[in-house]
Amino acid sequence: MERPYRWLQDRIVRTCALEKITSLEDTRAVLREEVQRYNYHQVHSSTGEVPAIRFANARKSGNSLFRPFALPKPYKSIKDVFCLRTTRTLDGYRRISLDRHTIHVPKVDIRDDVELHMVPDLTKHILEVRIWFQDSMVHSVNLPLNEFHRFA
Repeated sequence: MERPYRWLQDRIVRTCALEKITSLEDTRAVLREEVQRYNYHQVHSSTGEVPAIRFANARKSGNSLFRPFALPKPYKSIKDVFCLRTTRTLDGYRRISLDRHTIHVPKVDIRDDVELHMVPDLTKHILEVRIWFQDSMVHSVNLPLNEFHRFA
């Protein structure tokens, strides 16, 4: 995998030097052209095939490790897969703490462990905290993102 990237990087640098390209936008255009040429026109030296055609044939014949994405059970949202995770233990009042925030967690007994799935939303400036217990989401709360130093 590293060899094609090293080759591509060397080729882009040489092309930019020969054509006296100095702007980032023009360099991006060179990159797009090279990636297009490499993937759809150049016969690969090891396989003897054009990479895009080889990949399409592998997918058609089922000889690929690419699979459609499916949510693992019990999750119903990609937020529970692509998230930051940690665990907390409920105190005697059915609460957990997350940094300086105290969150009341209903439907879970005291001293039980819950799993927190934290999803930062940079556009809304919130941290969605999804609380899971025994394969069920039992609570969700949105907290201000700017109050968490690790996301600032």
